[in-house]
Amino acid sequence: MNENKKTLYAVFIFLIIGFGLVQTKRSTSDSEISEDEIMNHIRYLSHEKRGGRYPGSRGSKDVIAYITKQLKSYGIQPGVNNSFVQPFEINTDIILGDSNYLKIDGTSLTPEIDYIPFSFSSSGIYKGEAVFAGYGFKIKTPDLVWNDYKSINVKGKWVIVMRHSPERKLQHSVFLEHSSLHKKMLVARDEGALGIIFISQIQDPDLYPLQYLEGYKESGIPVLHLSNNSADKILRKEGWTRKKIQNYMNTKLKPLSFNLSETITAKVNLSLITSRAANIVGLIKSGNREFRDEYIVIGAHFDHVGNGGHSSGSRKPETLTVHPGADDNASGTAGLLELAQKLASQKGRLKRSILFIGFDAEEKGLLGSKYFTENPSVDIRKIKAMINMDMIGRMKDSTFTVGGVGTSPIFENLLDSLSAYKNFKLNKTKPGFGPSDHAPFYSKDIPVLFFFSGFHDEYHTPEDTWKLINLKGQKQILNLVYDIVFHLSRSQKPPSYSEAGPKSRSMASGSSFKVTFGIVPNYSSSAVGLEIDQISNVEGPAAKAGMISGDVIRSINGKKVNDIYEYMERLRELKPGIEVPVEINRNDLKMKLKVKF
Repeated sequence: MNENKKTLYAVFIFLIIGFGLVQTKRSTSDSEISEDEIMNHIRYLSHEKRGGRYPGSRGSKDVIAYITKQLKSYGIQPGVNNSFVQPFEINTDIILGDSNYLKIDGTSLTPEIDYIPFSFSSSGIYKGEAVFAGYGFKIKTPDLVWNDYKSINVKGKWVIVMRHSPERKLQHSVFLEHSSLHKKMLVARDEGALGIIFISQIQDPDLYPLQYLEGYKESGIPVLHLSNNSADKILRKEGWTRKKIQNYMNTKLKPLSFNLSETITAKVNLSLITSRAANIVGLIKSGNREFRDEYIVIGAHFDHVGNGGHSSGSRKPETLTVHPGADDNASGTAGLLELAQKLASQKGRLKRSILFIGFDAEEKGLLGSKYFTENPSVDIRKIKAMINMDMIGRMKDSTFTVGGVGTSPIFENLLDSLSAYKNFKLNKTKPGFGPSDHAPFYSKDIPVLFFFSGFHDEYHTPEDTWKLINLKGQKQILNLVYDIVFHLSRSQKPPSYSEAGPKSRSMASGSSFKVTFGIVPNYSSSAVGLEIDQISNVEGPAAKAGMISGDVIRSINGKKVNDIYEYMERLRELKPGIEVPVEINRNDLKMKLKVKF
């Protein structure tokens, strides 16, 4: 080779190497977490064309397509049977079906004008006499004795009761836990009533709107609400008015019950509206033979409350317009995508595999994350940690919260070491349970961390827009999340689990319970009754009585249990030292057990 050729060859090699270095640098740079990319994602997700990302809506489907497209572009694999999409059905609304009617002594009343059923009413045709039963209380405690059913026979009859209590404005009233509509329905049902009809106090607006309430199942009896005008007509025949009744009970603090002369016939026909929601699941499968079948989950919910309205979760329910949800939770979803892109660029360095999950229907009760933990795309025992991001776009005063720190012994020290000398402050909380998508994973004994930049005045309102996002703060959060996931993926030992607080809503807010079964309820179960997700205390009453995961509690102490709310009411009635019969369904077989508390 002559000198000229040697020179040209050397230049050629130099150019190839230089081009390769530039490409490597550009590729690494492109995978870095970027404020511009965060904002681009948030602006798309929170745009008015997405319609507030209500589950099952056109806007939600657009978001599912968008997230899937982004994951594919980063080289992320499908995470559910060669698909990115994990569909599931949800109940989104309830409506009046055909031929609803109510007749009082032959006079027909008009649905939605003169009366309305409640969502937990049973459907069917019902006819019977009627009685008025005050506030519908049957209370006997050291602090209060009040029995509206003492002097009347309500078996096979309609019971008409007044809403609220004599102390409706007192926050810590002794009547409070007895005053809910559902509780009053349970008392009437236990007394053998045919059905229950509510009338309003004089301060109340007319009719409740019919709205779907997550978690409530058919009560077994019809449950109606009369308009003020219709209620006044019934009471006037007996020489009473709502005002006189209310004044009597509130002033004397005594029950007031009497028979009514009317015969009431009703047909209730309610129809649930279902929609198809979907989680989005992507996977980076590690090449490491020793650890690739272990997983770190990174999650964020992408749904929001749509156009708002009553029962949507909007804090301005009268304002029917798009709720953008830029912080809640377009910010977390944007973070999920940025982390997927950066971690994909480091695939060769990851020992454990990574699952990226965009959860749907979080705002409707964590339905997407509950569905995934009940129908996991991998062996759930192989999920070694779950990192959840919800509302990470509004960091204030360089401070944000990391929850779940107590769910593994290594988390606190790991967070301290990775955040040392950084320009932010961590507010660390230990409990693993909380109102976001990490909770169902914690209930499965999986260590969790929950990243959250804090509530604000725009939360669940139309004002939660991209213009208020703190991009610098969100990038700081995401860089810390990346460091944590990278460490957890590469560490020789996965984080071990430790219990940090209650595992369920009822346990977290159950200060009024004097006893516990020692179980974790299955909140996503469609079974009638209370399905046991797992036994939380192997020395607890349920375990000692022989209950196991999957059992469905159908009655406690002879009183029916149709859903978790009825279960909590029954539990509230029990005291330490008591033994009660409990009926369960196990694999379609009825069983009766004795449970001692």
